[in-house]
Parts: sequence; C-alpha cells; structure tokens
Amino acid sequence: MPKLNASATVETLLDAHHAHWAKLRRDLHAHPELRFEEHRTADVVARELESLGYAVLRGLGGTGVVASLPGADPDRGIVLRADLDALPIQEANHFAHASCANGVMHACGHDGHTVMLLGAARVLKQLPQLPGTVHFVFQPGEEGGAGARRMIDDGLFERCPTEAVFGMHNWPGLPSGHFGLRTGPIMAAGSRFRITVTGKGAHAAQPHLGLDPIPLACSMVLQCQTIAARHKDPVDPAVVSVCMFRAGDTDNVIPDSVELRGTIRTLSSTLQQRLQRDIELMCQGLASAYGAQVEVTFFQYYPATINTPTETALCETVIRETFSSERLDNHIPSNMTSEDFGFMLEERPGAYVLIGNATPGAAARSLHHPKYDFNDDIIPVGVRYWVALAQHYFGAV
Repeated sequence: MPKLNASATVETLLDAHHAHWAKLRRDLHAHPELRFEEHRTADVVARELESLGYAVLRGLGGTGVVASLPGADPDRGIVLRADLDALPIQEANHFAHASCANGVMHACGHDGHTVMLLGAARVLKQLPQLPGTVHFVFQPGEEGGAGARRMIDDGLFERCPTEAVFGMHNWPGLPSGHFGLRTGPIMAAGSRFRITVTGKGAHAAQPHLGLDPIPLACSMVLQCQTIAARHKDPVDPAVVSVCMFRAGDTDNVIPDSVELRGTIRTLSSTLQQRLQRDIELMCQGLASAYGAQVEVTFFQYYPATINTPTETALCETVIRETFSSERLDNHIPSNMTSEDFGFMLEERPGAYVLIGNATPGAAARSLHHPKYDFNDDIIPVGVRYWVALAQHYFGAV
C-alpha cells in the first residue's frame, strides 16, 4: 500500500473509509462468536490486514490475530489491543445486521473495537514510518476466558517486543465521541465463586431425620454481605454478589445439597485475594458448626485494570490535542466491572480508555443488554485516537 504525501490528512482517510468500516462492523455483528470460537471473526480480521499488506500472526491465545507495523527502531514497540468475542445472549434487535447466531450476540461492542483497530492499521500503514513498531493485537476470549493471559503465555511480548500497552472500550454512559480516563484502577479485579453445601436429604415433614442445607446456605449468603461490609476498610470498594441459589427438585423434599454462585469485585487484586480467603473461612466455619460439608471454589480471576501515570498522562494529551479538553473526563469513576486487559497491565505499563458510545436521542442501552448495538458514528473517532496515540507515543507529531 503506497504512502500518502504530506498533503493527505488523516481526516481524509477517515472520511474515505468510514462506510467500509461501518459495513465491516455490521458484518461482524451479524456473525458473532463466543470466546475461543472466533474462527470466522479471525479470518475476517486476517483477510483485512493481509489486504493492507501486513504479515499476519495467528494462533496466539487460540484464535488471536496479530499484525505489526515496523518502525525505524525494531527494539521499540507498543501494543494496541482490541477484543474479538461476543456474549451468550439472545439478541432482541430486529435490524438487518442483527445476530444470525441463536443465543449469541455482540452485546459489548467488541465488533466495534475490532473495526476501529483495523481502521488504525489501515491509516497508519499509509502515513510516514514511525520511530517504533505498532503491534495490532486482536485478542480472543475477553468475556470470561482470560484471553489476554493466554496470549501472554503463548509468547505475545516475546514475539512482539513491547514497551507499553493500550486498550479502549466503548461506553454508553459517555456522550458519543467523548472519552473517559483515570490514573490508577479503572476496572475492578473480579472472580467468580461456587459454594456447594452438602447436608442430608429428608421428607419435608421429618426434617429431624436429615440435615437441611438450605438454612445454612441462606446464612452464607447473608454472611457474604457482612464480609463485604465489615472485613475491609470502608473506603476500599468491594462488591460480593450471590447471583444463583440452586436447591431441590420439588416442594416437599429437603434436598441433599445447595449450590451458590456469585462474584467478588474489588479495585485491588490484594483485597480480592483477601476476600476470597475470608469467604472460604466463613463457609468452612459455618459448615463445621452445623455439621455439614462445604466446598468453595474460585475461578475466572481477572486482576484490576490499573492505568499507569505516565501512559495515562500521554493519553490525556492525545485526547486534548486531537479532539478537545471538553471531550475528556479524566476523573471518571472506577467501574466495578472486570476486564482482562488487566493481565497485560501487570506485564507492561499502559492505559485503558473509555470512548463514548451514546447515540443522541436514542434509548440508552447498557453493555450486555439484548438490544445493545455499537454506534458506527464513533468508528472514525476511535481510529483517530489510535493513530494519534501511536504518533504521540513515538514523538511523530
């Protein structure tokens, strides 16, 4: 792909390719794939990158795709990351690009993230060479699969020498084209838990002949809230949510066991580990006093997404100079949702920003809502941010 002369602006490229990007985004929305099943999505991404002249690396993390734009200094590099996977949600939209896959939809905007990064790969390819290398990382399995961790374990940073990592997520709580950013934790650490309480079943009319696990499990639900309220500093946010209580098959038999499931979310990975320990100790103590058995399992752990100061300040500068200070909220509250980009930020400094997705005059749909859709109008904004960030990072502005 030929380089553009100095008179050709980034804005010209954004205007020229916006329709293509919107069409591509809607194609991805119509064909969503769950974590580590993003085979068609990866094929689409790889074809687009290869059509732009990139050599494509596939298979990191399972279905990940990576392309690199070499810089003048091969020892310098940054990662720009997008996520590929969809969610196990039945779409309730009826527009032309609604999901063709039963029970699967792009309810979190990863289709838009993917296309914005593809757009950045296109635009940067046509601009003068940067001093350092830009690695475009299309990551699988963000939704509960810790795909970032898998890519790292598969040698992402060894194969793509990286000084800093950057991520971006669309955000319906911000006006279209605005940005949210903060130094420190912007997304929470999170883990899921399963508590299985085992007693002894009996007829409902003869509870003394069994060991009813239901009252014990109810006590555990209440004590989980006490742990969140009384086992930590009140100024340290934490949310313990028991979201599933499964017991019995009929209304006149005391069951043998109860299963509880839920999540723990904090802004500190250290606090996350401490609350997990406290919940397990509480469950074991209650079960022992009651004469029952309990098994506590924690899984799908994500660390907190913690923006480092220098890289966050760079992103603030990029947004102010490229767009305007009015389009930046650099004191956005930390969010208690989790994001596996935190694994990358444990390995390298970097920053994660939010880009406003709210459509003026349209009904507000939250992330993971069955009627959520990405706002195609912000695709050029996201592309422009990625391009400006790469240029600013390497001093090419």
